[in-house]
Amino acid sequence: MRIAIVGAGNKSLYLMDIIDKYEFQIISPVVVAVADINNDAPGLVKARERGMFVTNDYNDFFKLDNIDLIIELTGNLDIHNDILSKKNNRTRAIAHTIARLFWEIDHAARRHSKTNQELTETLALYNVLINGLIHEDVVVIGLNHKIIDINDTFLEKLGLTRDEAIGQNCYKITHHQSIPCSGDEHPCPLADVIKTGKSSRATHIHQDQNGNKRHVSISCYPLAEKGVLKGVIEVSKDITKDIEFEKKMMQQEKLVSIGRLSAGVAHEINNPLTTILTSAMLIQEDLEEGTEIHKELAIISNEALRCRKIVKSLLDFARQTKSFKRMDDLNEVINESLVLTRKQARFKDVDLSANLARELPPLAIDRDKIQQTLINLTLNAIEATPPGGKIRLFSHYFKEKNILEIKVSDTGDGILPENLLKIFDPFFTTKKNGTGLGLAITHGIIEQHGGTICAKSTPGKGTDFVVRLPLPQGNDN
Repeated sequence: MRIAIVGAGNKSLYLMDIIDKYEFQIISPVVVAVADINNDAPGLVKARERGMFVTNDYNDFFKLDNIDLIIELTGNLDIHNDILSKKNNRTRAIAHTIARLFWEIDHAARRHSKTNQELTETLALYNVLINGLIHEDVVVIGLNHKIIDINDTFLEKLGLTRDEAIGQNCYKITHHQSIPCSGDEHPCPLADVIKTGKSSRATHIHQDQNGNKRHVSISCYPLAEKGVLKGVIEVSKDITKDIEFEKKMMQQEKLVSIGRLSAGVAHEINNPLTTILTSAMLIQEDLEEGTEIHKELAIISNEALRCRKIVKSLLDFARQTKSFKRMDDLNEVINESLVLTRKQARFKDVDLSANLARELPPLAIDRDKIQQTLINLTLNAIEATPPGGKIRLFSHYFKEKNILEIKVSDTGDGILPENLLKIFDPFFTTKKNGTGLGLAITHGIIEQHGGTICAKSTPGKGTDFVVRLPLPQGNDN
């Protein structure tokens, strides 16, 4: 379509710019002629520079046979009417009032383009925030509990793809349940935001892709559009390590307090206990064996000896002195512990053996204390394992984690789930004649080495005690 413009003011420049800028699908408009009584009119100057037909009298357009459309931009309807009366039937003409449509279309297109650009920039910033700068779990949830968006960090922990998570109910993928969270233990922060319109916080226990329980602190923020709540953004932080650290500190404080009390009690009891034991034994020497009084004194002596054993355990627990560490071979310590406990295992007809990793890197340990730990764990396993059972000691080097692991595994009676959380507590025991201090001392020794000890057990099938000891940073072995 070939266009002639009457009136070469700024509007003509605007129109020519629009025609140059946009790609038209059906028509191909092109400005070929411009008319204005003012030779310095900006549209006339530009047209002249482009080599178009220019004139001071729009009547010259009627002499041209290649004009398809005349656009009047002077704002004078008399000129528009004059053009209508003089043009041929093939040529169309529109007034400046209709030409405004071009302006409106362009304005709308510009706004649309600007909105698209702002949206693109906002989405890019949003993506950087939730997937780059924020390392916590982020999820956008609708008021119906459906997941609208989720960041890569959270997807990785859940072991899901984005397509698998989008559209799912939040409680299904985090708690593996079919109804929304509720109650004091798992309050629903979304429900709280819907109720109050304000941000909400809660602590939940989630399950990761391996089924492990993780303590999660959830901050829930409202998403509103023109004052109407549309959904929420949940930012979740894994605080499992923080809680475990707090528990460890509480356990340590408890052990220190009990240790001080134990030392005091042991010292106070030890002296009168020695007197009782000595006196009973001296009186026994003056009596014939087999008499009633001799038997009663024997009971007193045996019970006093048992009390002395308990006192010794109390002192051992209280005297957890600083470890004297040196570089040592952990496999050698394990083998020596086997030699010292094999006799007890044979006496009970329990198969005791080891499966040790080759060429473990040397580790800075207190040899005597680590050996004490292994002997204690092995003797406990022997006591818990029925005749014909098996006990295995394993060692392993996790190079990627820079730790050495020892595992004492038995096929014994196992430990009840309710007791697993208590086995390292001082004075807790399920043995008839136990003091409940062996595992507490063992726990303290491993902590002195910067390591961890835990137990996994299935009642009736056996127990695994796992000790992990960290290697020095920068270990190259």
